[in-house]
Amino acid sequence: MEDRECAAVSVRDLHKYYDHGLVKALNGVSFEVKEGKFLSLMGPSGCGKSTLFNLIGALDMPTAGDVLIYGRNITSYRPWSAFRTSTIGFVFQLSHLIPHMSLRENAELPMYSLRVPKRQRREKAEQLLASVGLKDRMNSLPARVSGGERQRAAIARALVNGPRIILADEPTGSVDSRTGGMILDFLVEYCRDRKVTMLIATHNHEIAARADSIIFMEDGQLK
Repeated sequence: MEDRECAAVSVRDLHKYYDHGLVKALNGVSFEVKEGKFLSLMGPSGCGKSTLFNLIGALDMPTAGDVLIYGRNITSYRPWSAFRTSTIGFVFQLSHLIPHMSLRENAELPMYSLRVPKRQRREKAEQLLASVGLKDRMNSLPARVSGGERQRAAIARALVNGPRIILADEPTGSVDSRTGGMILDFLVEYCRDRKVTMLIATHNHEIAARADSIIFMEDGQLK
């Protein structure tokens, strides 16, 4: 059973090595994030931010150390694919939409593995797309909309299963400042209204300033 009194995310002495230990992407990282809080993770490119997110989101295994979600070691969530689908919402710098599918069809994708009925999938996807300002674009292909619209569709896709934790890796890095501000406003309001925990990796000091707390990384360690 999950312990709701524990932190939503706890990282304990986390290490991740590549090339037989020659590359130390993470080297003893520890921190925690309480439920419903917004943490900003800052640091130069290559410092380990994306690697850390991959471990928290169960996309990769640590070399050593532990990731706990609500007090439960992430290795005990099986299968990991089900855990990711129902618990974690990923937002990346690039939208990674399927090019031959409409924005609505892309937003529906995470619901297939949960066997959500077709009508419910469509209604939920349309509701979220409308909430990010894409009501009139949801039947368009990704190539037919702007980069900002693609990113907003990707956010709708990330939220469609109601995740309790959002991992956003440079979510505004590929859009202009105005669009980036709109995206951040939406994410912050969404998370605070629903007590969703959000971790954002960013180079943007204005984004970081809106977080409840900030941690800095350099060379795979916290500064």
